[in-house]
This record gives sequence, structure tokens and C-alpha cells, in this order.
Amino acid sequence: MFDDLTSVMKRVLKFGVLLVVGIAFVGSVIGYLVAGVSGVLAALVGSLAAMAFTGLTALSVLVGAKLNLAGFLGVVLGGWLLKMVLFLLAFTVLNKAEWLTREARPIVFFTIVSAVIGGLILDTRIVSKARLSAEVKLL
Repeated sequence: MFDDLTSVMKRVLKFGVLLVVGIAFVGSVIGYLVAGVSGVLAALVGSLAAMAFTGLTALSVLVGAKLNLAGFLGVVLGGWLLKMVLFLLAFTVLNKAEWLTREARPIVFFTIVSAVIGGLILDTRIVSKARLSAEVKLL
């Protein structure tokens, strides 16, 4: 009758992958038209980063769900902080990448923004349609 958290997160990951593949394809076509091969690589890197962040979110929720409420919040917050550090490191490296032309830099940005907005919409729809038990375990 009720969905378990694992099945909901699997749906989030499955549809997240489909979303990112679609964004990678569209971004690659636009990137090629705007900046050639550098634009294609920029779209693929942006899509890969978006998928990594989506996967880290799902992983932190799944790991945190096995803990008490304080542990859950700690794992989810730790995952968020890890994503912020990885985001800063990745874009520091990308800023110095010679293969990423000036014309291709916006492609990375718009690919990630599209994936984040699409992922938020997707997550909201999946979680709002899930039938989760209202039982909450507190210490």
C-alpha cells in the first residue's frame, strides 16, 4: 500500500538520469552550434556534474533514513556541504580549463541550471505522488 523510501529514491534517480541524458543531448546540439566541440564538451561536463549532485542527494537521503532524526539531518546537511565544496572545486578547475572556450562557458552554466530546475520539478512531482507512511520515529 505504501511506497518505501528506497523505491521513491530509485524513481528519483531513474527519472533524474533520463532528464540529464535529455539535457545533455539538447545542450550538446546547442553547444555544437554555438561553440563547436568545446560546446559539446561543456554540455556533457555540465550534465555530468548535475547527475553527480542528484546522486549525492539521493544517497544522503537513503543513508540518513537509516538513522534517527538528528542523524538524518546531519547526513543530509553534510551531503549538502559536500556538494557545495565539490561545486566550488569543479568550477575552479573548469575556469582554468584551456579546452573550454569563452563561448562554451555559458553552456556549462545553462546545462547545470536546466538540470537543477528540472530535477527540482521532477523530485517534487515524484515525492508528492508517493504514498509514504506517516510514521515518524523520534528518540
